[in-house]
Amino acid sequence: MATKKQIILPFVVLGIGVAGLVGLSALKKPPEEKPPVDTTPLVSVKEIIYQPMTFNVDSYGVVNAKYTTEIVAQVGGEIIYLDPNFVKGGFVKQGEVLAKIDPSDYESSLLDAEANIASSKASLVQERANGEVAIRDWADITNQKPTDLSLRKPQLAQEIAKLKSAEASLNRAKRDLERTVIRAPYDALIEARDIGLGSYVSKGSMIGKVLNTDKAEIRLPIADREMQYLQAKGVGTSVNLYSNFAGSKHTWTGKIVRSEGVVDSKSRMTYLVAEVDDPYGLNTNKKELRYGTYVTAEVTGLKAGNVTVVPRHLVINGTVAIMDAEKTLRYKPVTVIRQDGANVVISDGLENGMQLITSALDYPIDGMKVALPEDRILQKEAEKDASELAMEGE
Repeated sequence: MATKKQIILPFVVLGIGVAGLVGLSALKKPPEEKPPVDTTPLVSVKEIIYQPMTFNVDSYGVVNAKYTTEIVAQVGGEIIYLDPNFVKGGFVKQGEVLAKIDPSDYESSLLDAEANIASSKASLVQERANGEVAIRDWADITNQKPTDLSLRKPQLAQEIAKLKSAEASLNRAKRDLERTVIRAPYDALIEARDIGLGSYVSKGSMIGKVLNTDKAEIRLPIADREMQYLQAKGVGTSVNLYSNFAGSKHTWTGKIVRSEGVVDSKSRMTYLVAEVDDPYGLNTNKKELRYGTYVTAEVTGLKAGNVTVVPRHLVINGTVAIMDAEKTLRYKPVTVIRQDGANVVISDGLENGMQLITSALDYPIDGMKVALPEDRILQKEAEKDASELAMEGE
């Protein structure tokens, strides 16, 4: 049978344990309260600025000569002279002698033609004298009306025809003699020379090929949707051309002189033609713009007025996200008047000084609160200062 001591002892041990537990709980510090977490999404912004803009249309092309001429021999003979500048890459002036063909045969032909002229003139004078004699003789013989044959009129007409034929032969002989001297048709760059000194050419033989140097042409393809941004379809407007030359980028200025007037069946582009004066800088101090150079072009277009440019991906369903003065997200409908690569041009819907949200948000909702990174930094600095003041107070 359990004694009284055995019954009381468990209760005493239990009481001591409870008392110890209560004591330890009293000595333990209460858990510190965690500061509230700010879940306001951070955004980056860009200030909206309206400013005047002129629409430019980009294109590209290859520089070519406005005129290309293949020079051919108009008479045959041996080449007896070549100009030192008549080489590939040489520059020549209009009228400069490029080559000469042996003129001996043509000088002889000219002498023959001149002799025939003299003979025909003499025959004509003689026949006119014979006609006058025939008239007097007929008057002495009879009072009847003479016939043309009696007055030698057919013979006179024949001599006149012979003189005209001799004059035509003389003109041909002069032209053939002139054609033995081959001249440059205009200020030109020699692209090719197909003859050598002493070589024989016949009528129609290729002599060489020249390119004019006073004007260059560039065909510029323009997409149909871009034509709306050009005044008068681009004709008469200025164009800036860009290309690398001698290891550095250079700029040339030209003018759109015409449109080819058709849409290319393959590219579906409309071609404008730009001209550049004195591309080789022979008469000015301009930088050389060589034929065959690939250039990018910027055609001056219409004036757009005051507009602002924003990245295209920020426009969603015709609206953009704005952070207002209360740091609240607001969606604003905008009017897009042009898409330019990765950007769009906006004419209406925004105001100067508005803060355009440029960062991506997971779940953007109109009216939600947003914050800037600098706001979060200032908040942390304020909390740190408050904590340090509290510790000093203790």
